[in-house]
Order: sequence, then C-alpha cells, then structure tokens
Amino acid sequence: MGGNKGDYYQRLRRQIRGWLRSGGKKHKYAEYIMAAPDLFHLMCRLTFDREVPAVEKAKLAVAIAYFVSPFDLIPEALVGPVGYVDDVALAAYVLNSVIKNTSPDIVVRHWAGEGDVLELIKHILEVANKMVGMGLWRKLKGFVRK
Repeated sequence: MGGNKGDYYQRLRRQIRGWLRSGGKKHKYAEYIMAAPDLFHLMCRLTFDREVPAVEKAKLAVAIAYFVSPFDLIPEALVGPVGYVDDVALAAYVLNSVIKNTSPDIVVRHWAGEGDVLELIKHILEVANKMVGMGLWRKLKGFVRK
C-alpha cells in the first residue's frame, strides 16, 4: 500500500477517478463506489491493529482477498468500476462486524477517507440488498461467515 504507484490501492483510485470523469458520477451508487479505495485501505490498516481480535482480522483478510480477486460475484473486468458494488458491500459488512466487536473508535482512527466512516458503513448496509441483489448479498455474507 505504501508509495508504490503500481500498488492495488493506487490502481483502484486511478480506475475509479477515470470512471467518474467519463460519466460515472451519474451512477446511483457512485458515492459508494468512490469510497472503494478508502474502504480497502481501512481494512488493510485494521488487520495490523493490535486491538482488533484475530477473528475480526480473519474476516478482514477474507474481504481484502475478495477485493483483489478478479473472480467475484460482479467482476470488474466485465462491468468496470460498477463491479465494485459487491466489494464495497462486503467491506461494509465486515467493517460493521469490527465496529460491533471492538470499538467504533478503532475504525474511525484508521479512516483516511472523507466524511464520517460510521455513517458511510451504515448507509452502504442499508442499500446493500439493492446494490448487489438479495441473492448475491446473502452469498456475500455467507462467504464471510464460513
């Protein structure tokens, strides 16, 4: 994640910025897709926090792996940045688990994005069913529970 221009975080930011400039801002879930790089960064940071229990770190690792995998339920390679809606929904689901099982302050402390991360996570969870579809949303949540 460091200063390497070719790292996943930086590539993701560039891809989403380009998508937004080419009309993506009009997409109904654009604000959540825009948060994808920052949610990814947050999950990575939390995996190194000593206050986060091992079981939560395991969930974070699953969500991080899902984020970087080219094989997921809504593949970005086929649909572009819109394909990050499932990654964003899964990130919010896992981050909500961290919030419930530790302290919201830990998540806030590591947030590098704009706005209130706790509100962002809450809003994503409220629309997750619509963003990815109920069947896919159930599969995503089941993916982490296993």
